[in-house]
Amino acid sequence: MGRSDRRTFLKFSALAAAGASSQIQALGALNPADGQIKAWRTAGSQRFASIEAPAWQAGAVSQANIHLDPDQRYQRVLGFGAALTDASCYLLEQLDAARRSAILEECFGASGLRFSVARTTVGASDYSVSAYSYDESATPDPDLTHFSIEHDRAYILPLLREARQVNSDLFYFSSPWSPPGWMKAGGSLLGGSMRKQYFPAYAQYFVKFLQGYAGDGVKIQAVTVQNEVDTDQDGRMPQALWGQEYEMDFVKGHLGPALQKASLDTKIWILDHNYNLWGRVVDELSDPDVYKFVDGVAWHGYVGSPSAMTRVHDMFPEKHAYWTEGGPDYTEPDYATNWAKWSSTFTGILRNWARCIVSWNLALDEKGRPDIGPFSCGGVVTVNSQTHEVSRSGQFHAFAHYSKVVQREAQIFSSRGDVPGIDHVAAENPDGSRVLILTNQGREQQVQCALHDQSLTITLPPDSITTLMW
Repeated sequence: MGRSDRRTFLKFSALAAAGASSQIQALGALNPADGQIKAWRTAGSQRFASIEAPAWQAGAVSQANIHLDPDQRYQRVLGFGAALTDASCYLLEQLDAARRSAILEECFGASGLRFSVARTTVGASDYSVSAYSYDESATPDPDLTHFSIEHDRAYILPLLREARQVNSDLFYFSSPWSPPGWMKAGGSLLGGSMRKQYFPAYAQYFVKFLQGYAGDGVKIQAVTVQNEVDTDQDGRMPQALWGQEYEMDFVKGHLGPALQKASLDTKIWILDHNYNLWGRVVDELSDPDVYKFVDGVAWHGYVGSPSAMTRVHDMFPEKHAYWTEGGPDYTEPDYATNWAKWSSTFTGILRNWARCIVSWNLALDEKGRPDIGPFSCGGVVTVNSQTHEVSRSGQFHAFAHYSKVVQREAQIFSSRGDVPGIDHVAAENPDGSRVLILTNQGREQQVQCALHDQSLTITLPPDSITTLMW
C-alpha cells in the first residue's frame, strides 16, 4: 500500500472508529423496564437522525391508533442485506483498499447498516462482467471434468471473505441463473430450459461449488435451485426455465440426496421467484419427498402481494419464508429519496412471515453497470465510475431503520391498527429491547401507540420513517 493510500485508509479507519463509538452509545443495551425510548428518523434532510423521543405515559387509550401486543409472536429474523453479485464484487475490487473497506464497513459493519445476509450467484447472472459457468465445455461433460471456480478467485471470493471479516455472522446463500449451456435445450447460458438427463450431473455441480467455496474459505449456508424459475427472459441474459415437476424431481431425487451424501448441511430453498407463484409452492411442498429436503421458500416481490407468503405459511408453518431479491432502479427520479416507499415494502414483507430482506446488487455504478442484461437496476449504493464517489439509494436509508436495530433472532410481534398512509411493524430483540418502525407515506399525522397499560403519542412528518426502541 502506497503512502497516499495508507493515509486515506487511516482516515477512513478513524472515521469508522468514531462512528462505531457513537453508534454503540446510541444503540447500546437498553433496559426495557425503565421505559426509556430512543428514536431515529429519516425525513427531509434527516438520515437516520437521532430525535427527541416521546415517553410512555401510564394508562393505555382504547382508541389508540396502533396497539402493540408482544405476547402474539411471529417469525424470527435472520437478517437484512444485499447481493454480492459478480458485478458488485468486480466494481468494489476496482477501488483502493481504503475506499472498499469504508463501503464494506458502512454496509456490514457494527457502525453501519449491520447487514448480516448476502446473496451470491452460482456462475453468471445478468449483473456480471461476462457470461460464464463453472463447467465451460463445447460438448456435454456429465462427469464435470472441466469444473472450476477459478473465475471467482480473481475478485469474488476475496470480496466475500473481506465482507465476512467485517461481519463474522454474515449468512451467505447462493442462486444459479443458469446451468452450464450444455445441460440446456439450446446449448446456451442465455435463456432456454434445463434438460432432465443432466439432473445427476447438476446435483454434483452444486456439491462441487459448495465444496470449492468452502475450500477457499467461504461457507455457503443455503442454495436456491434456480433464480426465477418461471422465465428465461427471452434469451437476453443468463437464465433458465424450470418447470414445476422438474424442480420437484431435482430436489427430491438429486440435489437433496447429493447434499446429504456429501455431508453438507446447506439448506435448500425453492422457487426464488414472485409472490404470484404461491400455488406452485403449495404443490411442491405437498409432496412429502420434496418437503423433507426443503428448508423454505425464496420470494421476489416484483409481481403479486406479500400476503402470498402468509398463505403458504398457514399451510406449511414449519417451512420458512425468505425475501431474496428486490432493488432500486437508477433511472427513477426518486432513486435517492424513496425511502418511505421502500420502508412500506419492508414492513409488508416482515408482516407476512419473511425471515430476511435481501436487496439486489449491493453496489453498481451510476449507469447500473457492470451488466450483461436488459434491466436498469441500481445498487443499494452507487459508486461513480470516474470519481469513485459513493452515493446512497432511498433503499439504503430505509434499510437503516431495520438492519441497525433489529437483531438476528429478533421476533416479530403483533402491532394492530389500520391508519391511512401509515405502515408499522414491531419486533423484540434477543437482548429484550423492543423496536417499532413507523412509515408515513402521506401527510403529517399524529399517532397514538398503546402497549398494555401505557401509551405514547408521536407526530410523523410526511414521507418519513421513524424508529422507536426501548
